[in-house]
Amino acid sequence: MIFIPPIKSQGIKTKLVEWIAESTAEIEYERWVEPFMGTGVVAFNIRAKKALLCDSNPHLIKFYQGIKEQKITSAKVREYLTKEGEKLLESEGKYYYEVRDRFNKNGDSLDFLFLSRACFNGMMRFNKKGGFNVPFCKKNHRFAPALITKIVNQVQNISQIIESGDYTFINQDFQDTLKEINSNDLVYLDPPYIDRHTDYFDSWLEEQEILLNRGLKDSKAQFLLSTWLSNKYRTNEYIFSIWQDCQIITKEHFYYVGGKEINRNAVYEAIISNLKISNSISISEMKERIINKESQLTSNNIKKVTPEQFSLNF
Repeated sequence: MIFIPPIKSQGIKTKLVEWIAESTAEIEYERWVEPFMGTGVVAFNIRAKKALLCDSNPHLIKFYQGIKEQKITSAKVREYLTKEGEKLLESEGKYYYEVRDRFNKNGDSLDFLFLSRACFNGMMRFNKKGGFNVPFCKKNHRFAPALITKIVNQVQNISQIIESGDYTFINQDFQDTLKEINSNDLVYLDPPYIDRHTDYFDSWLEEQEILLNRGLKDSKAQFLLSTWLSNKYRTNEYIFSIWQDCQIITKEHFYYVGGKEINRNAVYEAIISNLKISNSISISEMKERIINKESQLTSNNIKKVTPEQFSLNF
């Protein structure tokens, strides 16, 4: 069973969690570390005993820290969404922009949850001043009782997962997180995909990708990094320059990114690692495959992996 977090965002790894879990199943480590936590879907499904989860987006960290400290509970979420959902319906959607303005002024975590579930196409986008600027999804009855119950259950599930482990949430830049990791950590990285559309809090360029690579090498930690290898339009050439000494596994995946049909295409998802993991090949071998127009797939069958650390009783 995949536990889906309450915060919604494009590019979320829900459909890739089992693949990622399989790739980490045989790796021994003391602490799970994520410099780019995002919605937390990978960490919450890996369910390590100890985890350091960081992100440059302060609203994500504040939300999950609120769950950890029980400032945000399933009961409070139900009460809030019921009340705010009624106002949204009565205003025929106009109330969304009142909540957005309020959030950009006060940064309330429940308002953040509201926006993430009522905005257009599940996008998480901020302007240069840090203001959330995604428009309304134009569904006035967005918070129907069934959806509210679904979100409440998600909050409850994630709350139990956090309570069952030793989780630390920190709002900081990835470079600061890399300074805190050690050789006993397993680092999972899901940075904004270079050279592709992103809706993250910060942009991502070649310079950041190089800094990330150097930081991981200096740390000597074990790592797995999610990225993209290719789609029908182009290939991610940065893999063969910045990550050329690593291993790679791939899987075909379909992303719904953006409102336009042109942005909804199949892509070869990749995991890059400094470890020899199941089904992995070298980056140089993958380059040869592409040159020779051979298959770019290294992973076919995904085995469901239940983390040994602990199982939850719901």
